[in-house]
Amino acid sequence: MRRFLQLGLAGLVIALPLHAAEMANLRNGFSIRHQRHETLAATTRLYMDAAPDSGYIDVPTAEIESFEPAPPDPQETATQTPHSQDLHAIVSGASVRNQVDADFIASVIRAESANNPRAVSPKGAQGLMQLMPQTASMLGVKNSFDPVENVDGGVRYLRDLLLLYNNDMVKALAAYNAGPQRVQQYKGVPPYRETHAYVAHVVKDYNRTKLAKRKGQRQAAGQESTSKAVIAQGASNSLADSE
Repeated sequence: MRRFLQLGLAGLVIALPLHAAEMANLRNGFSIRHQRHETLAATTRLYMDAAPDSGYIDVPTAEIESFEPAPPDPQETATQTPHSQDLHAIVSGASVRNQVDADFIASVIRAESANNPRAVSPKGAQGLMQLMPQTASMLGVKNSFDPVENVDGGVRYLRDLLLLYNNDMVKALAAYNAGPQRVQQYKGVPPYRETHAYVAHVVKDYNRTKLAKRKGQRQAAGQESTSKAVIAQGASNSLADSE
């Protein structure tokens, strides 16, 4: 069934309104889930939500092979299996596999999506770690709205950036936000307000998390020392009484 009505005037192609989500199947073998699409000449715009002002992705029309109805919403599947989608467990697993600090991963996720697996940016970045479709494709992530796939791909990318910049967290974050080519171009954090704010936000959140953990550890150690002192004092009193 044809999904478009093509008008001869100025080569304009208008997508027929669709009530259900659909998949755009790309020639590279990957697919992008979206609510509706609109095609203008060489570019097809994929809208991530049914709302008129929702985020969208522009994809070259020639790269799209076909459209088809989308499978059930991944969010519904996640709701059915909450334990398998537990974010803490997902982050911990990705941390162990890639040797990247779990607290650092969690700070990036909070900055990128506020822990929302269905987040979509105005530029089209998707999921917990806000992967652009091209980046997701490069990382082998087929469904960016799947928390496990998204975090696994995002952390692998983050690990590669940390290795590239010799574990320089600031440069790695700048590259994650603005792209490695910009970091190379400016020999450091590029002069973009958004990138500077992003890096500062993640570093501040990460440091706050670490300080809170250290404070908790010191308090726990202090309580343990106090407890041991009380036990020791009690033992001394018992010995004195026995004498």
